[in-house]
This record gives sequence, C-alpha cells and structure tokens, in this order.
Amino acid sequence: MEMHTQPHKKHHFGVQHCCLISLFIFTFFTTTTTQAFDYADALSKSLLYFEAQRSGRIPYNQRVTWRDHSGLTDGLEEGVDLVGGYYDAGDHVKFGLPMAFTITMLSWSAIEYRQQIEDAGELEHTMEAIKWGTDYFIKAHTSPNVLWAEVGDGDTDHYCWQRPEDMTTSRRAFKIDENNPGSDLAGETAAAMAAASILFRKKPTLLSLASTSCPAVV
Repeated sequence: MEMHTQPHKKHHFGVQHCCLISLFIFTFFTTTTTQAFDYADALSKSLLYFEAQRSGRIPYNQRVTWRDHSGLTDGLEEGVDLVGGYYDAGDHVKFGLPMAFTITMLSWSAIEYRQQIEDAGELEHTMEAIKWGTDYFIKAHTSPNVLWAEVGDGDTDHYCWQRPEDMTTSRRAFKIDENNPGSDLAGETAAAMAAASILFRKKPTLLSLASTSCPAVV
C-alpha cells in the first residue's frame, strides 16, 4: 500500500531509547572518575530492550524468554515478506524511520567504542541487535525504487494494548517509490546499512556469529 498516513507521534519513544543507549556508552567510556554506578549493567539491560522489541521468528538464543514468534504474516497482503524487524515503543507497528535511525546510532556507537563494548561483554549482543534490523531492511527493499516503510496501522494500534503474539490489529503495509517519495526514510535506511557495513567489515567473524542466532526458515 502506498504511503498516505499521517505521522504518528508515539514512535519517538523508540528513538529516545536509542539515544539513551548512546548516552550510556558515551558516559561509561569517557568518564575519568570512579563511579559507583554500573554502566556496563545499564548497557546490558538496554540491549535486552531490543530483544523484547523483536518481531518475527524469535531465535533460539533469545534472552527475553517471555517473547515468542509474532507478525509472521507481515507483508502477506501485499505479496512481500516483511517478517522481522522491531516493533516501535509499546506499539505493534514497525516504523521504518525510527528503526533505521536506531540501527544507525547503534552501529556508530559500536564503531566508536567497539573495544570498550567488547570489554563489557556486550559486543556480540550489540552486533545481533544491529543485524536484526539490517536483515529487515534488506527484506523491505524489494526492488531498486521500492522501500517498504511501515507495517501496521498506527491509528488502530494506539487504541489497544495487546501482546504482539496475540495482536488483532491491521498489518497493512506502506511503501515509498517513484510516485510516493520519502527521501528521509530512504536516506536514513541507507545510512543505517552503510554504518552497519563499516562495523561488520572490521570484524566479519562477528557477522557469522550474529548469523547463527537466526533460525532457519522452515
């Protein structure tokens, strides 16, 4: 479906959370004084948030065990595979723009502070969080001039609270293309993919490790 919806305000929470993660990393790894606060633990818990936000088939090594598979028919009505990615904030909607911004920020945080994140024991979890997003972006880019921008209807979604595993709200999808432009989304998605490629290129073995967390399609 083409993009005709009004912007939804609720998705800013997801963007704010990513900014908080970057703030945690910056504060933890640039402070010169001994603090009583355990910022490594804060980083670990922040990355758990992304596992809780996963859409699609949950991998075997999922640490947030109360989550299960969901959104397995995303894109079916439009004839494309849009399973995966991240739900936004407390929604069941998958908004492409804040998701792409989040992956961009996570990637650059890991590029700038890779050694420190590794010392905190969170590099693999960070890479998995990034790859979960980039795998979805690859799916959403179904042809050279088409990028699927949103799955779910924010208006109906915001009127109810359900587990993603039990959701009954619309899963219609929206795209940008030559006739329905969205340069902000296209640009941010490209930035996310570029930043992630820099990170994985520096240590491609971690890409293989992240790949092992993804279940086989059956």
